[in-house]
Amino acid sequence: MRLEDGVVERSPQARAVPEPASEHDRNGWPTWARLLLALGAGVALALAFPPFGLAWLTPVAAGALTLACWRGSVKTGAVAGLVFGIGFFVLLLQWIRVVGVDAWLALSLVEALFLAGLGAGTVVATRLRGWPVWVSALWVAVELVRGAVPLGGFPWGRLAYALDSTPLASYASVGGIAFVTFLAALVGNLAVWAVVAGSIRRRLRVGAVVGAVAISLSGFLIPLPTSGDATATVAVVQGNVPGRGMDFLGRARTVTRNHLEATEQLMRDVAAGKLAKPEFVVWPENSTDIDPFHDAQTRAIIEQAVQAAGVPILVGAVLDGPGPYYRRTTGVIWDPATGPGEIYTKQHPVPFGEYIPFRRFLLPYIDRLKMVGRDTYAGNEPGHMRIAGYDIAEVICFEIAYDGIVGEVARGDAQMLVVQTNNSTYLGTGQPEQQFAITRLRSIEYGKATLVASPSGISGVISPDGTVVAKSEEATRQVYVEQVPLRTAPTIAARLGTVPEWALTLAGLAAVAVVLAKAYWRRRTSTQFDTAREWA
Repeated sequence: MRLEDGVVERSPQARAVPEPASEHDRNGWPTWARLLLALGAGVALALAFPPFGLAWLTPVAAGALTLACWRGSVKTGAVAGLVFGIGFFVLLLQWIRVVGVDAWLALSLVEALFLAGLGAGTVVATRLRGWPVWVSALWVAVELVRGAVPLGGFPWGRLAYALDSTPLASYASVGGIAFVTFLAALVGNLAVWAVVAGSIRRRLRVGAVVGAVAISLSGFLIPLPTSGDATATVAVVQGNVPGRGMDFLGRARTVTRNHLEATEQLMRDVAAGKLAKPEFVVWPENSTDIDPFHDAQTRAIIEQAVQAAGVPILVGAVLDGPGPYYRRTTGVIWDPATGPGEIYTKQHPVPFGEYIPFRRFLLPYIDRLKMVGRDTYAGNEPGHMRIAGYDIAEVICFEIAYDGIVGEVARGDAQMLVVQTNNSTYLGTGQPEQQFAITRLRSIEYGKATLVASPSGISGVISPDGTVVAKSEEATRQVYVEQVPLRTAPTIAARLGTVPEWALTLAGLAAVAVVLAKAYWRRRTSTQFDTAREWA
């Protein structure tokens, strides 16, 4: 039975011949060269993401990892995957140095361990015919797992998240983020297949290259929506903050006053005819870090802003409770006539940033964790909200990276997406740009306009096809008033939901299972043959 092109299963007699002891002899090149290639590929993948933005390196890096694992042992593949992951995540997540070098390196290592599994799986999957498909599906499987565990997962750095400005991004409207990851990996693996599968016919080599190019460019042919059934005039306010890094909030009331001043200036510009009057206004996450329901001064500032605007404001507020040991990160709709109304509570607080796992055991040993203060209480309801007569789908900050949270709210009747975020800790590190790229993909995936509000950047407005209508600079005060299309018609990706992701995951895992099962059967058959020969 042929396991893959150019490799023929050996008979029991042939299998009795010992393998060369050296991996260098067995594969023609040393392990150190594989690991060097894997490390370079990981760095190249990081360069594909903002702020570098060399998106074309994404399939190149995926293919290079496969090449580093090609015809190696499972152990070598695992090490290659780990080295690849370290090179990738250490550079991609360098913005976490603001929190601490130890946190940066620890998270990078944890995430790299998942790619060690990918490397081992790649070695196994490349022994099966059609391996470019199975290896690419394994990328989806690994991203699915690391987006869920540990502590709710960390999906940052999915292949798709580097591709918001490429034709491949259009496929997000067809099969979601996971499908874009699969296609990006497939492009790279088809190119590698054309090079390493030496016994295949020349026309198959050409077909692999043509297929890779076709996948890369055919995204241009996918129609993406640009308009809706109607429009809404909305304002996004970036009031700026007085500090940076871990001191990003400065004086908490100063942040709220900054957004009040920006809103009042907005309305002066409206009165002067410079801007259209918005139907509602969006303030960012942490536009007040003091509970306005418990602090009269903070409430008065918000009320002043709402009265000046004369329209509802979606306020990002940190609220106390439940109980004395928790707080909530929320979006509160504040109406000029009726006051505070609907509240969305962030469902996925950031571990070690908004709450401390294993608090009782860790807090006595890590003083820096005391800066977290009270744990952020996780909400359990999706961000379906209605403001000024419009249905919006709200997520807060890092939640935009999580398929389940975004999909739960965006697949409904929401007419637009709203992302309240606070990237002030990471100004100048590339993190705000990485998050904005993810948000662009979500607009394409669900075919909805998206409003992004941050205290100090990056804020903006994105159309349903991913076009950036407005985008702020970091560490500046900027206000945008835009007419955004209202859409409820679901994309194909919205209709399919998680089906493509799970189908690809199961396909990749099934391929690995098939190879392992065949290997087990061959060993068992070989043992039975040798035993029978001894008794003959």
